[in-house]
Amino acid sequence: MSVGIVLLCHTALDRAAQVARHWAERNCPVVIHVDIRVTKPAYQRLFDALSDLGNVQFSARHACEWGTWGIVAATQDACALMLSTFREVRHVFLASGSCLPLRPVEEMVAYLDQRPRTDFIESVTTEDVGWTIGGLDFERFTLRFPFSWRKQRWFFDRYVKLQRRVGFRRKIPTGTVPHMGSQWWCLTRQTLSAILESPDRPEIDRYFRKVWIPDESYFQTLVRQVSTNVESRSLTLSKFDFQGKPHIFYDDHLQLLRRSDCFVARKIWPHADLLYDAFLTRAGQGQAAAEPNPGKINRLFTKAVERRTKGRAGLIMQSRYPNENWENGRTLAPYSVFQGFSDIFENFEPWLGKVAGTRAHGHLFAPDKVHFAGEEDEYNGALPNSSALRNYNPRSFLTNLIWNTRGERQCFQFGPGDDQTICWFMACDPNAQISVITGAWAVPLFKSNANFGDIRRQAALLQKIELEHLSILRSPYAKARVQIWPLADFVENPMAPLQSVIDEISPRAMHRLTEAPRLTDLTGFGQFLQNLRNQGMQPVLMGDFPADFGAPTSTGRRGRPYLVK
Repeated sequence: MSVGIVLLCHTALDRAAQVARHWAERNCPVVIHVDIRVTKPAYQRLFDALSDLGNVQFSARHACEWGTWGIVAATQDACALMLSTFREVRHVFLASGSCLPLRPVEEMVAYLDQRPRTDFIESVTTEDVGWTIGGLDFERFTLRFPFSWRKQRWFFDRYVKLQRRVGFRRKIPTGTVPHMGSQWWCLTRQTLSAILESPDRPEIDRYFRKVWIPDESYFQTLVRQVSTNVESRSLTLSKFDFQGKPHIFYDDHLQLLRRSDCFVARKIWPHADLLYDAFLTRAGQGQAAAEPNPGKINRLFTKAVERRTKGRAGLIMQSRYPNENWENGRTLAPYSVFQGFSDIFENFEPWLGKVAGTRAHGHLFAPDKVHFAGEEDEYNGALPNSSALRNYNPRSFLTNLIWNTRGERQCFQFGPGDDQTICWFMACDPNAQISVITGAWAVPLFKSNANFGDIRRQAALLQKIELEHLSILRSPYAKARVQIWPLADFVENPMAPLQSVIDEISPRAMHRLTEAPRLTDLTGFGQFLQNLRNQGMQPVLMGDFPADFGAPTSTGRRGRPYLVK
């Protein structure tokens, strides 16, 4: 007994001829169906290339439009020709012209000889299928689909909506329980002949003509009615991406295909010369006989789909630019944002870099330029310090900075005087650690020698901006780790907040701070705030500073500030 091969072809007919000859020369009869849309000269060349083989036949041609009945009709005619012409065939293996045998034909024949009554076809109910694409599961069996999904999409979609609106439902033939599965199967002569010679076939065919993608449900459904031993799996390795399109195998997939131990694989790139040479002329060399197990490589395909759909965290490539909030993490790694620290501490960035062992930048989003660490003109990844280029896309600037410096934690200053476009992005980034000393922006104003009228107007503007930023940080949508201290509370005891910040940056260090950066002189700052109030500007973010805050005591020693609650 032998195995018969049914090939459905529409492109790359030279490769189809090569594979058909491989089967036929190893005593496996082949019946070929060629899509009627293939030109006559191309069809004739395929016919002539195989004319010397007596066990190769050509079936009646049909138009095989994806998702329509033509594929089933072509399969029916080719299988009927196989059963009537080659009486010694016990199993019929359905393949496409882009399929490629991965193991010696003798191994597959021996494998099927050991299972003479077994049908290999993926056949599951719609409730058990998780791979349907397009939103049509059971509806593909209860609605009518006379239009092509690819060529008549407008009519297809509106006809579906119309049927849903009027509540139309087709009657499923009595005794038929719809099943779905891969188009590529291997059925016994007994099962296949029972399907093709069934007295109910006219009614069944009439029903399935208007089912969507009937090649994935016709034989999968009927085999359950006539077969006594169904293994719901395919002997053909076929993988699909997240859009339901088949993966194409290239030359560099050679070892991957060998690891699968499957008998046949699709879909092979027509120009994969290495694959065709390895499996057709040196088939089975170095391979041990094993049970077909595509699950051995499923992990790689799962990772490939995940990489294709989610990408790498913090990396947005030109070839894969996702919609907003579809990205796989806004940034690659944790980073720290400090607001107000450089205003009240002298040389805060050098101190932070020394204590935390990290890279501490200045104000990356300052209006004049990007203040990289060391005041560099360019940084990793050729990031310039130009504010104009940064402002073109501040989100991408920050994302690129974190990606280009992976392996090294980045810290930078931020404040109400910086470009605020990035606020929501950072607030919603789980990688961001944002530490804020509210009202610290008033210290540089206090130390400036500007006209007080200008100071008052600037203070009112900065306070308004910081209040909006704080509302963003306190939003229920914020995912960053946020710590906020009023200026008065922070100045009263700066070591505890600094320790918490350092612990967040270096959680494994487990060391206590023995020194703090030098706190700027705030003598007279309380009176400065009172002057703002006297001029009609109400500072509300600094906390409770008394008017005489920072004034020298009678003993001449600086004491702890007295806070009025």
